[in-house]
Amino acid sequence: MLQQQLTTLLAQTDIALTEKQQQQLVRYVELLNKWNKAYNLTSVRLPEEMMIKHIMDSLVVAPHLPGHHYIDVGTGPGLPGIVLAIALPNTQFVLLDSLGKRVRFLMHVKHELGLDNVTPVQSRVEEYQPSVKLDGVLSRAFASLQDMVKWCSHLIDDSGKFIALKGVFPSEELESLPEGIKFEKKIALEVPKLDAQRHLIILSKD
Repeated sequence: MLQQQLTTLLAQTDIALTEKQQQQLVRYVELLNKWNKAYNLTSVRLPEEMMIKHIMDSLVVAPHLPGHHYIDVGTGPGLPGIVLAIALPNTQFVLLDSLGKRVRFLMHVKHELGLDNVTPVQSRVEEYQPSVKLDGVLSRAFASLQDMVKWCSHLIDDSGKFIALKGVFPSEELESLPEGIKFEKKIALEVPKLDAQRHLIILSKD
């Protein structure tokens, strides 16, 4: 049922996934649904809705990540980090969250799906120090652009990017970016079966 739904949704995009990757995404939704009952990881309750609002919504970002090391801050149950790690097996993702129950879930998912390119970390973002140079900071429904830049600036060097997954284009937030930060580009994202705006906002250090 979920496998068929995923295949249908993928057919409406340019994203090509192997059978194994598709199976991993389906298994992830199953785990998310199972753990959600006890851990309250997401307000989306139905697996079929998760497939659109979480999986596809994260997956459409994959073609826009050229680097090899990213951190997903405030990852929650692994969105978009787990989905992107499945889609981009040669890219490393640190999944950062301050809540222990979420990180326990992420450890379980990593083990269950055999994801070698995922490192779940329990920490506040301000206190975390990456051990490698990161190409970018990802955030989905985590904070305003101002807060993202303020809390995450130490995670990337001058060539790193701030990559925010947003709904409606955040023109007000972009008008009041802090000094030393420049708006690089916006990418309008199309999520199959989702009747809502989605934008990828990319910022860099000036």
